[in-house]
Amino acid sequence: AFAVALTSGIVLKKVSFRQTFRLAWHFGFFQFAMPVLGWFLGLSIYAWMEDFDHWIACIFLMFVGLKMLKESFDNKEAESSALIQDPSQGMTMVMLSVATSIDAFAVGLSFCFLNISIWFPAIIIGITTCTLTAIAMHIGAWVGNQSKLGHYAEAIGGMILIGIGLNILREHGVFAWILP
Repeated sequence: AFAVALTSGIVLKKVSFRQTFRLAWHFGFFQFAMPVLGWFLGLSIYAWMEDFDHWIACIFLMFVGLKMLKESFDNKEAESSALIQDPSQGMTMVMLSVATSIDAFAVGLSFCFLNISIWFPAIIIGITTCTLTAIAMHIGAWVGNQSKLGHYAEAIGGMILIGIGLNILREHGVFAWILP
């Protein structure tokens, strides 16, 4: 969530309170809700979900990243932040929220298996994610305003999201046959 929020700040270059609140609230809420959902669903779907949760996260991140890359090449005049799609709005925000929190679902399942209450950890996870998302957006906005990044901010952001998606697959051993 921190890396995605950082990328969002880079893309936006100028982050308003409203954008910060929206993304931080949604990332924090999803990071809170997914472990709770996982905890309640428990053993019934763990084996089913475990096999493809990383694919869902990767697909969402790749979709948003590729869309950002495409838009960065389509908008040659994208110097104005008004031309750049706001990742803190609409379906982009929802997809990023799900993609960054789907692993928290597995945390909830783990807590269920260990017979540990999920409420306190979920609240801490949500508050921490909300805070770090807000911080990351502003750091990203500062980085995005650096003259060397300027015009390429959206393309860089898209590549970072694609990289995060591919890293999720790497962490789940998808590339084990390629990278020993």
